[in-house]
Amino acid sequence: MKNSMKIKNYPAICGMILSLAVAMAACTDYLDKAPESDISEKEVFGNFISYQGWVEEMAICMSNYHQILSGNLYYTFNITEIMQDVPVLWDDGNYWNYSFLGAGSSYLELGTTWGTMSKFAWPLAWYAIRKANTGLQNLELMQGTQEEKDLLKGQCLYYRAFYHLELMQFFGGLPYIDRALAVEDSLTIPRLSYAETAKRVAEDFSAAAELLPLNWANTYTLAAGTNRGRPTKVSALAYKGKNLLYAASPMMNESSTGVNAYDPELCRQAAEAFDEVIRLCEQAGSAFYLETWANWPSIFVKVSASGEDLPGGAEVLQHQTIYENWYVNFTTQRAQLPVQFGSGNTRVESPTHNFIKYYHMANGLPIDDPASGYDPNDPWTNREPRFYNDIVYEGARMLNTATGSWAQYEFAHLHNNGEFRHGTNANYRGSVTGYLDRRYVPVGAGTADGIAYQAYEPRLRLADVYLMYAEAVFHGYGSANDRYPGANYTAQEAIEKIRERAQLQPLPAQYYAAGNFMETLIRERAVEMAFEGLRWFDLRRWNIAGEEKYRQKTGVNFDIDADGKPVNIRETLLTTRVFEKKHNWLPFPVKDTKIYPGWYQNPGW
Repeated sequence: MKNSMKIKNYPAICGMILSLAVAMAACTDYLDKAPESDISEKEVFGNFISYQGWVEEMAICMSNYHQILSGNLYYTFNITEIMQDVPVLWDDGNYWNYSFLGAGSSYLELGTTWGTMSKFAWPLAWYAIRKANTGLQNLELMQGTQEEKDLLKGQCLYYRAFYHLELMQFFGGLPYIDRALAVEDSLTIPRLSYAETAKRVAEDFSAAAELLPLNWANTYTLAAGTNRGRPTKVSALAYKGKNLLYAASPMMNESSTGVNAYDPELCRQAAEAFDEVIRLCEQAGSAFYLETWANWPSIFVKVSASGEDLPGGAEVLQHQTIYENWYVNFTTQRAQLPVQFGSGNTRVESPTHNFIKYYHMANGLPIDDPASGYDPNDPWTNREPRFYNDIVYEGARMLNTATGSWAQYEFAHLHNNGEFRHGTNANYRGSVTGYLDRRYVPVGAGTADGIAYQAYEPRLRLADVYLMYAEAVFHGYGSANDRYPGANYTAQEAIEKIRERAQLQPLPAQYYAAGNFMETLIRERAVEMAFEGLRWFDLRRWNIAGEEKYRQKTGVNFDIDADGKPVNIRETLLTTRVFEKKHNWLPFPVKDTKIYPGWYQNPGW
């Protein structure tokens, strides 16, 4: 057989590992292509520029959950903290409804949705894994410097690990594909336990970290100049730690060993990786560091004259690759602004009231602490700074240019009969909970203010690393006062590092006592990482997603008195999510579980 490839089509021949049997006819068609339409492996992998082009396609295989439109459902993995005026995906327990992942596809699905590229996780992850393996097996063809070879190998290892982890978070343990499968390969690769798969992922991330740079600007290659979107030593170590912490978490550990508790040894390994990330990011001259509070909003949204400046700053360790900037803004505004602001959407996403209660008071205390000063009859006064950045509540400013017809919308009207509250009138298509989310939209977006901006959801940022480090240390070493040996932070100090950045005073010691630590961590992760698509994963891995308080979604109803102040404030249960043991994992497409016996369905499905 001729040893050749067509750059665009070859990786997709068998990019869906589980669909090789179905794809046999397609592979045969490909092998009949005319020789002149092909390019040899030597031409693709023989020099750094071409090889790097092969590698960079793996970066754009990351599904952008912030952008995907699936039946007007946005921000899909914020399902645990938002409501819509139509049922939110998976609230009914129907995990078969995940076509936005492309899991029902048997080919590389790059379909268009409203004119934009829809990047589905299931097919593209397998596609990228095959590309990584193909790149690794052709590394000896590369004629270049050792630095170039190391960078190429490091990226391939990174993406192979990354995309296995991407799928594991949804589906559990997987076969670990570490070679480019040929058409004639028999499908006998066993499905591993979660812990076994995580071990292979950790090995690849470790190897990648040894080869990748701290800063691409300091490399001597034609790819130098920017860290944005490129894997680095820091991101490889951070994902290694996340992978190990997830494997150590109660749900994953129970699936691997039957024990519904943390695995202390895996926690210690995770803490080691996180500590190295923190050390590297805190050293002088690092390209990555925690942003100041003044710059914190620009991690998520960046206002500029051109509207092309990108958010993220130095805190984002792994950026999302974006195809179409305009479409990200389009879907963001449709999800987070009422129809009066030109969003044209009837699926406005509104934060739940029970999630809002996680935000602290200005003095740093939780609202249920008697010393916090929280007044249920005046619930939006004296809250912490992140609340005012993230949440639109009754009376919050909506625009800066309050003239003409826009004057009536200068401030939010979210009371029972407010213009921004959902109702039967077509003009009243807005919040169903009494709140809107504005982490990704600046004041004045979609209005006469003419605000130009970009808003992206980070894939991984440094604040998450500090919080995961705290969790790993606590469960790996036993208390909030412990630290990874020689580390700069105890578990408590790592959490307080993030709270301090948010302008909050330290919590009293009792909040870090053994019986209270996880509640403190859960609350802090909920707020700091709000609307970043992590909470669904967190609640599942902690094995608490089935508890009633995490299944309930509430709103707040209230009226306005003659002075325009909220009165008769009352919390109302809107829905209770369906969550059983089987909902720990998504089900695999049935057709894929029938390909060979080693690929078995997840429990309960």
